[in-house]
Amino acid sequence: MEVYDAELFNMQPLFSDESVESESSLESQVKTFREKMDSCIEAFGTTKQKRALNSRRMNKVGSESLNHAVAKAAENIIDTKGVTALVSDAIHDDLQDDSLFLPPCHADAAKPEDVYKFEDLLSSAEYEALQSPSEAFRNVTSEEILKMIEENSHCSFVIEALKSLPSNEESRDRQARCIWFLDTLIRFRAQKVIKRKSALGPGVPHIINTKLLKHFTCLTYNNGSLRNIISNSMKAKITAYVIILALHINDFQIDLTVLQRDLKLSEKRMIEIAKAMRLKISKRSVSLAAGMEEEHKLGTLCIPLPPAQSLDRQSKRRRIT
Repeated sequence: MEVYDAELFNMQPLFSDESVESESSLESQVKTFREKMDSCIEAFGTTKQKRALNSRRMNKVGSESLNHAVAKAAENIIDTKGVTALVSDAIHDDLQDDSLFLPPCHADAAKPEDVYKFEDLLSSAEYEALQSPSEAFRNVTSEEILKMIEENSHCSFVIEALKSLPSNEESRDRQARCIWFLDTLIRFRAQKVIKRKSALGPGVPHIINTKLLKHFTCLTYNNGSLRNIISNSMKAKITAYVIILALHINDFQIDLTVLQRDLKLSEKRMIEIAKAMRLKISKRSVSLAAGMEEEHKLGTLCIPLPPAQSLDRQSKRRRIT
């Protein structure tokens, strides 16, 4: 056996464009951890790692080129049209977007009932189909209303509307149909995905069920099958139709706070939709139990209509400017 003196070596890669003396100082100060890792992959990486590195760098170059092109195009548009014109166009687009889910508005109407016409909400065939399912509401008794309150089976607006049903047979029938359809819309809005053709069970007439699926859902493709979902824009559309039905039921003045709670919406969102529908917003103190009061927001459809406002216009304008 022969014994030799041993020496311990600490080997580090030497890059062609750097000296050993400057490597530790300059690299640690200038290069990021990602850049250091990339350099190691270039020198010692496997073929797969090098291929991934090249692909990532190509994507980075493509992304930078795209961002530069978009920024350049935006600058050209701003120089051509000006910021004021762009803001005006954006507001106009917002109003057009709102019209996709707001009911048809007849702004030149002479009476509140003609601003959002009832026939735009329900066709004559759909209105006739409501006769049978609304019978329970039409013939509701005080005891049944108390039971609804105890069981919490219906929302607050529906219960208050049932308490105020007119005695005139024709008016009572119309109110009962409207209340039933409003209640159906609120229950339908609470869902996210419609998993069967009959959205709310067998008690809903076929023509009404078809209307709900066609006008208040989006058709999507998932896991090899089509399904109906209620998106946020569809929820806003349902809310708008609920507001219009409530206005027709309550002589064109409604308690937005009550509806907002029934629909499980924030007050801000409810007011946004109401203003987009050109309702006049006011306040009213409402008495509660134990002598307390709380402030409710009222929405009134009156002539002349207030100026049109798009949903969340102010926040959109801030983002643009």
